Formats: sequence, structure tokens, C-alpha cells
Amino acid sequence: MKKIFFLFITGLTVSVSFSQEVSDAMRYAQDNITGTARFRAMSGAFGALGGDLSSLTVNPAGSAIFTNNQAGITFSNQNIKNNSNYFGTQTSDKENSFLLNQAGAVFVFNDHNPNNNWKKIAIGATYENTNNFNNEVFSAGINPRNSIDGYFLDYANYSNGGSPVPHELVNLANNETLTDLYQYLGSTLPNSQYPNLSGFSAQQALLGYQAYLINIDDPNNANSTYSTNNAPDGKNYYQENEIYTRGYNSKISFNIATSYKDRFYFGANLNAHITDYRRTSSFYEENKNPLQTYETVSNVRFNNELYTYGNGFSFQLGAIGKVTESFRLGIAYESNTWYNLYDELSQSLFTTTETNKESFNNNANPNVINVYESYTLQTPDKFTFSGAYVFGKSGLISVDYSIKNYGNTKYKPTNNPGFKGLNTDMSNQLTSNGELRVGAEYKIERLSLRGGYRYEGSPYKNKTTIGDLNSYSAGLGYSFGGTKIDLAYSYLERKSNQGFFATGFTDGANIQSKLNNVTMTLLFEL
Repeated sequence: MKKIFFLFITGLTVSVSFSQEVSDAMRYAQDNITGTARFRAMSGAFGALGGDLSSLTVNPAGSAIFTNNQAGITFSNQNIKNNSNYFGTQTSDKENSFLLNQAGAVFVFNDHNPNNNWKKIAIGATYENTNNFNNEVFSAGINPRNSIDGYFLDYANYSNGGSPVPHELVNLANNETLTDLYQYLGSTLPNSQYPNLSGFSAQQALLGYQAYLINIDDPNNANSTYSTNNAPDGKNYYQENEIYTRGYNSKISFNIATSYKDRFYFGANLNAHITDYRRTSSFYEENKNPLQTYETVSNVRFNNELYTYGNGFSFQLGAIGKVTESFRLGIAYESNTWYNLYDELSQSLFTTTETNKESFNNNANPNVINVYESYTLQTPDKFTFSGAYVFGKSGLISVDYSIKNYGNTKYKPTNNPGFKGLNTDMSNQLTSNGELRVGAEYKIERLSLRGGYRYEGSPYKNKTTIGDLNSYSAGLGYSFGGTKIDLAYSYLERKSNQGFFATGFTDGANIQSKLNNVTMTLLFEL
């Protein structure tokens, strides 16, 4: 496949982005409970507890609770099932994956000088797979209202500063190939007579026109709009949408913490984020309406392959205080994460047009990978307030509450015309929400029994694009002295309804996602 690089080169002005969506930002803005088995069994409620390798991801002061050096490694098996309802048709798909979930170590340096109130310094480093992107979603049903032609029509009519894409840019002329035009429309050349033309939008118009999904209303009128007369308007479209994703979002944290009089604990993290995400989607539409005497579209297959990769940075600050020997309070701040991301996109569109006598196959496949200039995504910051009560050596109960304003998510540079509207959309669609985590542990000599509950409100104002999250967890651990083994099981359920496409054709399925996770951790005192 030919790869086209859109870079800053003398004489070439490039498109900064292709067509990011709010959902792309949410992929990195939302948190997941990962980490050690003990952490997961108690639903991540460790903000005032500390003493666990994954507690550092909530409150970096938690490493100062450790009394000995410790190292650990965690493996997880994740099974996710997605039940889809698309206009009354029920389908389901599932994905199972096994991964290295967490690894890390904490080293404690104690000061035994009785005249020094700063009793210890703890230094730690951890790796966590904060998001596993392995997933599959399949939706199918008969849409009584809309065809995918609306997607291409919307880009064709409104991409060029709110006016139609110029006709000469979607017509193959002067022996130009589809690949050549698709490549040209992906960037804006200096001295061009179309300086406001969005490269991605024009590419979509080109695909739709070459595959006979859209027409020029009046070829003799340079300002003429486009229409979709090739798709019979019978409101009876069988549609399938397959989404197949792979990849991960991981975080490497470097931690330092200290304690004052063994009653107040303070800590900080510097975090490096790494992401690698691949999304393959294939949309199919079959026209169930009667064919016309003129050439009409009977089926469509639209394929998109997106690869996003990059890295990011964030920091955390935290404190834990012992109100009494049993009662603890904690507070933590997690900064915005600033991601530097790159996108690569390839597309192909295949249609069949028919009359009542014959049929034709139309292939709009540029055979091009668009490699776009990097951009920045800023995810929102977060505050976490925690409380815990420790019943001596017999058990504990812990509660965390976090607040995050998703409306502060931003694509940068903010002066990019494509990002301005998208940032406004995120500000209008997203809201601040709360996350509640409750965990408990009961010890019977060397055996520990654990349980937890997690609730997170929807980050969307409409509460339906992504719904509320409910999760339950349980687990157990056994100490062999210097070695410990922990097991955890967690169940998560969430509903969503995201359009298959962001504009023109925004119908989507109701998805109920159910995630089962089994985690095992091995811990070693060093």
C-alpha cells in the first residue's frame, strides 16, 4: 500500500488533523481500574490506605506507608462481551485477552535517628497497563430512516468553508488517478484557489462521488450542491457495522514519598504515558428498496483503518494523614495529561449499482495511507478525596471519591480550525462527574478476604452516549511470609450509544458492555 506523508516541507501546507471526534478524546480521558489483584479486589479504594504498589496511582503518598522493600508482578485475563441492539435486532460479540497488567517495586529508606521527625523516604517505580483496547463490537439491523450516503453528502456540501466541494476536485480528469486526487485533497497547496478546503472532508466527497453514492446536482453550475439520488429513498436499509480494536495505553510512574512523625505522608509522581491503538471498522449497507429504471446503489462497503500512537506526560501530588491510629484521610491531585499523538488512516469504499437489467461494481480504493502531522490532546485533571478506617490487624474499610471535569478536554493547537469546533463540541457535550470507590478487607491469620464496589457517572451531559458505570469486585490473598499471592475477580457493566459516524449519518446501536477480569499478583519482600 502506498504511504503518503503529510509533513512540513517547503512549498507544502498540510492538514493538521483528519477528523478527530469526541469519542477519540474520551478513549484517553477516562480512567480504568487496573493494577495489583489486591487493588482490583477492593475496587481501587486506596487513596488513604497506601501500602500497595497500585495505590501509588491514586495517591503517591502511599509508598511512604510501606515498612519494607517490595516488588511485584501482575497478570490479568480480560473477557468483554458487547450486546448490541440496532433498531430491534440483537447481536453480540466478545473478546478475550491475556496481558501483563502491572509490575513495580518500592524501596524504603528508614531514618532511625530519634531526633529526626522525617522518619523515612520511599522511592518507587511502577508500570501499569491502564487501558487494554482489545475489543470487538458487531451491530446489525434494518434502518428505517437513513442511508450512509448522508455521511458523504454532508462532507461534500459543507466542507469548503460551509460551501460545496468544487466539482473539479471530485472529478477524475486530465488522466489523474483516484490515488493522485485523494493524495492531493489530503493537503492544501500554497496559492491554491481553495485555501479553506478541509483535506479530510474533500477526500470523503471524492470517495462518495467516485463510488456513485452522491451526484452533482447541476454540472454546469460551479456552485451547485450535491445530492444522493442514486440511493432509492424507500427507508429500508439493512446495515452492519463491525469494529475491531487492538492496543494499549500504559503508564510508567516514578515515585518519591516521605513521612513526618509517622503521622503525615507526602508524595509525588512523574508519569510517562505510552499509547498504541489500532481500529479497523467496516460498514456494510444493503438497499432493500425496489430498484429504479436508472442506475441505483444496491450495496455499500466502507472500510476505515486508523492507527494512533504517541506518548504523554502527567504528574501527581498527594498527602495522607492519620487522624488517629485507626482513622486516615487522604487527598490527591492528578494533573492534566498532555499527549503528543500521531494518526495514520486508510480508507476504501466499494459499491454496487444496478438497474432493472444489469449491475456494476464501483471501487473507490485510493490505496493510500495518510500519515498526519502530530497534535496534542489534553485530558482533564482530577482530585481524589479519601478516608479509611483500619481495625488493627483484623481488617479495614476504605472510601475514595474523585472529581473530574471532562468538559476541559482539549485538542491542540487550539487555533487549528478543525479543533476549534471540536473543542466547542466537547465543552458542550461533556460534563464533570464523580467516581465512588469502596473497598474492604478482612484478615484471618495469613488469609485475606476482600471486596469492593465502584460507581462512575456518565461523562456526557445526555447520559446515553456513554452511560453510568457499575462494577463489583472480590478477591483473596495469602501470605507465605516474604512472598504473597493475591487473586481478584471484577465485573463491570456499562451502556453506550455512539453513532457509527460523527456527521451526516449518526445512527448508532445501543451497546451493553460486560467485562469480566481475573487478576493474579505475586509479591516479594526484598
